[in-house]
Amino acid sequence: MTSSETSPTPQPAPGDRRRWFALAIVMTAAFMDLVDVTIVNIAIPSIRREAGASFSQIQWITAGYALAFAAGLITGGRLGDIHGRKRLFLIGIGGFTIASALCGFAANPEMLVASRILQGAMAALMVPQVLSIVHATFPAHERGKVFGLFGAVVGLGAVTGPLLGALLTEWNLFGLEWRPIFLINLPVGIAGLILGSRYITESKAPKALKLDLVGVALVTLGLLMLLYPLTRGRELGWPLWGYVSMAGALVVLAVLVAYERRKAGRDGSPLVELSLFKVKSFAAGIAVQTVFGVALGIFFLVWTMYMQFGLGWRPLKAGLTGIPFSIAVSVAAGMSVQTLVPRFGRKVLQAGALVMALGVLLYIWESEHYGLSIAPWQMALPLIVMGVGMGLIVAPLTDAILSEVPREHSGSASGLINTVQQMGNALGLGLVSVVFFGVIDDRLTESAQGPAMGAAFADGFQHALGWVAAVMAVIFLLMFALPKRPAQHVEEAEEPSPAAEKEPVLVP
Repeated sequence: MTSSETSPTPQPAPGDRRRWFALAIVMTAAFMDLVDVTIVNIAIPSIRREAGASFSQIQWITAGYALAFAAGLITGGRLGDIHGRKRLFLIGIGGFTIASALCGFAANPEMLVASRILQGAMAALMVPQVLSIVHATFPAHERGKVFGLFGAVVGLGAVTGPLLGALLTEWNLFGLEWRPIFLINLPVGIAGLILGSRYITESKAPKALKLDLVGVALVTLGLLMLLYPLTRGRELGWPLWGYVSMAGALVVLAVLVAYERRKAGRDGSPLVELSLFKVKSFAAGIAVQTVFGVALGIFFLVWTMYMQFGLGWRPLKAGLTGIPFSIAVSVAAGMSVQTLVPRFGRKVLQAGALVMALGVLLYIWESEHYGLSIAPWQMALPLIVMGVGMGLIVAPLTDAILSEVPREHSGSASGLINTVQQMGNALGLGLVSVVFFGVIDDRLTESAQGPAMGAAFADGFQHALGWVAAVMAVIFLLMFALPKRPAQHVEEAEEPSPAAEKEPVLVP
């Protein structure tokens, strides 16, 4: 069926209870995806020990998911617009469940990496449909309440993921070690598939854009050419082909730009709407989002390995340590949107970058000062400071980026924001080889135990956090190009476009 043949499905009557069942189903799917992003990090030592995964394979277990998710987000949204959001949601949640089973029963690290990439690709089909289904299912006057619930689910997922991962790993259910972190998705996914087919109402876009599979292929190829040498280069002694591949990634990016410009002129449906980059605030905001994703990708993976490999903490202890951080992010995010940004504008985001950098520097100092005897309560202060800084950025950043974007391009712009955040995250995970493992001697990590190994990981952690602090300084400078006060370019009386509400930015 072509886009011209599609038509929107009428919304359910206000008294129809089915829409609340549909909401619960799609919210559960969004929660499952967010938890799956955060749950894996806490189980990394168990995966490395039980599955025999190398550190580069560990990076790909996390980066592969982010890369596949990023590459498929925009296409997943457009497939839902063309073929039906309910249909694509059910395909996505079904595929996500199968991929989770493959992860849980992976026979070796290679199979686990491949299954995680499949899982990310299925999430790219499932997640973009969530808010589109909400938009098609609920009348305008109910959406404020619904999106508030969605924000609460996002915050709950950020707190629950590490803690749930810690508990499932610590309990070692049926002697399965880390595998239950993936297998727990099976009953949730099966229930979502059965209930979703019954309660979700089908909807399509009246004029859906065409697919740009060549654009997706070029983006994926360029990222692979950059990320693969970054993750494997250290283990292989940084061979020449790695540098050639990374340089070639820039050539692929140039080809992508030329192709997207030509496709925009031909049929008006490019993967990347290049005209958006003529808007100063959007171009700067995309740069902020990408670089911020790099910082988060580095921090969360390195932090987990520091606590468990370096300090020798159990998964549950490491998981509980992160709770103050997650709570601080949620509280600061709420305050920034509701109170601070309307009054102080861009300064709130810039303050967030500086506060987060301050928290990172404080964490480095405490790691050096207390050494391997550092306790979770001593980490609480820098984690709270970092969480406040992050919360001041993540919630209002999307509005700041979109504030000067023409309304007709808001859907494309929203999809691109989420895509580059995931791409930045994948790039950050790849850079861990350089900024973290590059500091740790190979022989030391393989053979040393106790204080020697702990000291090596602590040094790597401090060095990596130094890079994160530098990245936050760059973000602070880039934010000067954002508008001083985000414009309210959509009046309350207007119906928001489903594409514009495709997916909020989720953090790991």
